[in-house]
Amino acid sequence: MFIRKLKNRSGSICVQIISKDCGKYEVIKTIGSTDDEHILKELFQQAHDELTKLTRQNKIDFSFSEDEIFLKNLKENFRRMVLIGPELVLGKIFDEIGYRKIPDALFRHLVITRLVCPGSKLKTVDYLIRHQGIYTHEDRIYRYMDCFNANHTQTVIDITYRHTKEILNNKITVAFYDITTLYFETSQEDDLRKLGFSKDGKAQNPQILLALLVSVDGHPLAFEIFEGDKFEGHTLIPVIQTFKKKYQLPELIVVADAGLLSADNIKELITLHYPFILGARLKNETNVLKEQILRYSFTDGKTITIQKENNIRLLVNYSVKRAKKDAHTRARGLEQLEKKIKSGKLTKEHINNRGYNKYLRIKNEVAVEIDYQAYQEDNKWNGLKGYVTNCSLSETEIMDNYKHLWTIEKAFRISKTDLRIRPIYHRLERRIKTHICLAFCSYKIYKELERVLKTNKSSFTVEQILRIIKTIHQAQVILPQSKKEVQLLLPLDDEQRQVLRLFDIPF
Repeated sequence: MFIRKLKNRSGSICVQIISKDCGKYEVIKTIGSTDDEHILKELFQQAHDELTKLTRQNKIDFSFSEDEIFLKNLKENFRRMVLIGPELVLGKIFDEIGYRKIPDALFRHLVITRLVCPGSKLKTVDYLIRHQGIYTHEDRIYRYMDCFNANHTQTVIDITYRHTKEILNNKITVAFYDITTLYFETSQEDDLRKLGFSKDGKAQNPQILLALLVSVDGHPLAFEIFEGDKFEGHTLIPVIQTFKKKYQLPELIVVADAGLLSADNIKELITLHYPFILGARLKNETNVLKEQILRYSFTDGKTITIQKENNIRLLVNYSVKRAKKDAHTRARGLEQLEKKIKSGKLTKEHINNRGYNKYLRIKNEVAVEIDYQAYQEDNKWNGLKGYVTNCSLSETEIMDNYKHLWTIEKAFRISKTDLRIRPIYHRLERRIKTHICLAFCSYKIYKELERVLKTNKSSFTVEQILRIIKTIHQAQVILPQSKKEVQLLLPLDDEQRQVLRLFDIPF
């Protein structure tokens, strides 16, 4: 940690305490800002005092007799300083989940490192050497990944499922399914990595599809990967079939968004007798059904149910808040179209059903204009949300279950940002699958960390815990008389003590 003076736009100077870890700078504390030179000196002195408090675990009091002898012995007997916080907290969760059944210690290091210092395998090697005193090599990691997929991937998924089932009181009645895309920093395609519709805006990069199945509150259950050009609607049935058969869950209700709603999927779900809740695309219904929906006089919170064939129900809910949001979003889209029309950037090639381009039409067989009537027709649907289901739950239960889909969207966000699962640099399929599996385990630990904090009603966030544990160190020294090597936890501040107490870790 160090003190930084930062000049503000107003001309004043801001004094901050900064931490640098894994190449990232983090503001630990802002002392204050001023344009007065005398006050600035006082702020700088306060910063020095605060920095001393924050780093006191790395300071040793030498104020006793025979200081020089002590220093000499310390220098000769000191071995290394180790970052122990991640192992104390995340390692304990790792063991409690059951991942210690995977015998190789390298698996443990790779999973925990992705939580505290995510990055490439080369960066992982550097982190392990610098902060853990663990010497390994990038080639050894790659060799381990080569054999991991065949030997351990299914075991890891089984362990994850059993632990999730345990924390849910051995009841998994609902599973939430979604799919995302992960791109590669290459232009070369192969049997797995293919060009396709990219949710990351990387259409020029080969990609894979990552399918994820989670329980209530986003606890992971299983995952699968598919070729990058596969239609996402064709992934739902295979994943659900495998999962239900593997863990014998005949009454499992599957919840998925409207992107996976297709006639083929619904037909197959019905044939297999799988209960489901899917998001409905109301404007894709028949004209008769759409007219029926629009004839209703909706009030805020009102839900109607329309019975369809094959015991399928269509639920339509109206929300004033949703209506305002829909109107605002559509108005912004129209505004952007109008700007592009004025600039002359739109041609007949832009006329399609993607986004707000559906409001474009040809004028006089040459020019492009906006179809305002189509825009007004769509506004009739503001605030309406549809659900398609064949299960016997009440209207409220169906909508409440569907709302939990945000947890899987959060899972993808955590994986892509906090765990940096993308971009993927691996080329071999077995290494790609191992990379995804390691991130899957890291996400499971992340969610368990989150659950423990919630259970204990802690004010700490997961991000704060990960920051704090990266400041807990221990020294490895040789005792002068017995020559025995011991580990000594360095003095802790109040925040560090709170974290260790929270996870019942003695110190």
